[in-house]
Amino acid sequence: MKLLVISDLHGNWPALLAIREAADAVVCLGDIVSYGPFPRECVAWVRERALHVVRGNHDTALAYRVDPKAAGFKRVLAEATLRQHRRILSRDDVAWLRGLPTELRFRFDDYSFHAFHASPLDHLFSYRLTPDLADAELKKEVEQVRADIVLVGHTHLPMSRGAWTKVILNPGSVGQPLDRNPRASYAVIQDGVAEIRRVAYDIEATVAGIRKMGLADDVTGGLITILLTGKPLAEPPAEGTSGNLD
Repeated sequence: MKLLVISDLHGNWPALLAIREAADAVVCLGDIVSYGPFPRECVAWVRERALHVVRGNHDTALAYRVDPKAAGFKRVLAEATLRQHRRILSRDDVAWLRGLPTELRFRFDDYSFHAFHASPLDHLFSYRLTPDLADAELKKEVEQVRADIVLVGHTHLPMSRGAWTKVILNPGSVGQPLDRNPRASYAVIQDGVAEIRRVAYDIEATVAGIRKMGLADDVTGGLITILLTGKPLAEPPAEGTSGNLD
């Protein structure tokens, strides 16, 4: 049996649409909203297709009107797009986001799973679980978890690592990769084996959607630059350098 694991969609419907894996079940690790131009479509897809869903920091920020604690210049991008997403989504969609758990346990194909958006010690905001985290520190983060496979997202950095008998899997970001590879990132787990996969998508369609959002120029430029480069953006892009597709 095959499990599809996705995270950090961030309103990027063309990226989500490009994932055409046939799977027996879908798990979404949160951050369906913020940044991208198509939150309604992404929420609808997850509500219809995902068997298990946890709430991310941006989902929490939208549903509860709190700070998502985005880093650097992304704070400006998050604030601007969350305001718009609150207007786009229905009350029912917002209520659904509000009711999602921040962790969940389940079994699939005889393996036990424990899913979080960020980490077992900080479900929503920690960025510690990165691919370059020392083994000893990784073990500290997951030592209290009783599961075969620990699922996390949040960093937008794909990772599959072992700690004791556990596998810690981050599928990366579907909608806003930050590992210098702009292709949508996701994972599949089959027969207990986790594999991270990438797929190219119609970035131009997402860029066009962002341009139609009516955001400030620096916000529009920042969002587009991140999509095109797959890299974090600490500061606004220099004037005249963002949004180019050539």
